[in-house]
Amino acid sequence: MALPANRVVAAAALGRAVLLGRAALTLTAAGVGLRVLPDPRTALAVLVVVVVTTAVGLVVLARRPEVVRHPVPVVLVDSVVVLGVLVASRGGVPFFCFAAGACALGGVVLGMRGLLVWAPHVALGYSVAALLLRTGTPSPNVAVFALAFPPVDVLAGIGAAVATGALGRYVDLSVDVVASAQRSAAASERARLARELHDSVGKTLRGVSFAALALPSSLRRHPELAERLASTVSQGAVAAAREARELLTGLRLDAPDQDFAATLRRICESCGESSGIAVRLTAAPVDPPADVRYELSRVLDEALRNAVRHGRPELITVTLTQTDRLRLRVHDDGGGFRVPGDLSVLTTGSHYGIVGMAERARYAGGVLHVTSKPGHGTTVEVSVPVAQPVRMAS
Repeated sequence: MALPANRVVAAAALGRAVLLGRAALTLTAAGVGLRVLPDPRTALAVLVVVVVTTAVGLVVLARRPEVVRHPVPVVLVDSVVVLGVLVASRGGVPFFCFAAGACALGGVVLGMRGLLVWAPHVALGYSVAALLLRTGTPSPNVAVFALAFPPVDVLAGIGAAVATGALGRYVDLSVDVVASAQRSAAASERARLARELHDSVGKTLRGVSFAALALPSSLRRHPELAERLASTVSQGAVAAAREARELLTGLRLDAPDQDFAATLRRICESCGESSGIAVRLTAAPVDPPADVRYELSRVLDEALRNAVRHGRPELITVTLTQTDRLRLRVHDDGGGFRVPGDLSVLTTGSHYGIVGMAERARYAGGVLHVTSKPGHGTTVEVSVPVAQPVRMAS
């Protein structure tokens, strides 16, 4: 069965790690041989074989990781290299080290089926050990090493197979988590866009639709009413187009990959440039969730517009602080107004800005407070609770 793409990446990465580890261990053994063997050419031959074959293997796995989908050719080629190291080292310590690495590589590409590779390597290791013991009089330490090291091949293979399986499951889980987060973010974005359309353009277009439906009958019976309805349709269409532009502009206010303070600074600078009014920002380095960022950006934009349009101030100050709550405060030194006890009554005078800001604060999980007096400026503050990290039970 073909490996999934995620498992291919995991196996190729672990395969590269095995190649590097095997090369380091074998080269260390060969390097020791350069100092202690009477003929250093053996160790030099091992160095050349290991360096060349490891470099080729790393390049192949880096450029063509899908090669792990074909484990049999990989294992056969690597087994030929093991025989080359055996010949070059004349059955020395580098061979045993390299054989253990070959079994680990078999575990990476074959999993527990690597037993088909481990068994021949163990048999070859014991054969080499037996030949060494028959043809010479090795020290007790060398004899113990030659007889005890072949089982390490099996342990290395099993360890690599288990590590590859665990890494593959971890990669699969990580991919699932990321995919789930992306789906959740996409669903949240669709819901937010639907709400924005419903609250602005949708309502306006419904009013236009009702006026358009009444227009045909009014043309025959009440020409004056028809004229007013036609004007309503025209004005509604213009309003819908304006609201659509404002919606698109609002959606672009926040850049989630950008620092939130930078987003607020950009909004303040844009207001100052377009109005000529000084806007000062003091923002703590905070990183609220995406939905909170969006709503606070829209609240700030609307609060600045209201201050410029109605307050005619000389200075607007914006502060963002965070303690147990995240607070966005917009204060202007303009004319101010009398704040009603119930903000919803402002809609009767077509003052939808503050009501809209209160709704956005509620969508973000917070509340909006408006403080103002005629001649004493206006303060708009949004307060949002800060999510506390979940503590694991000890």
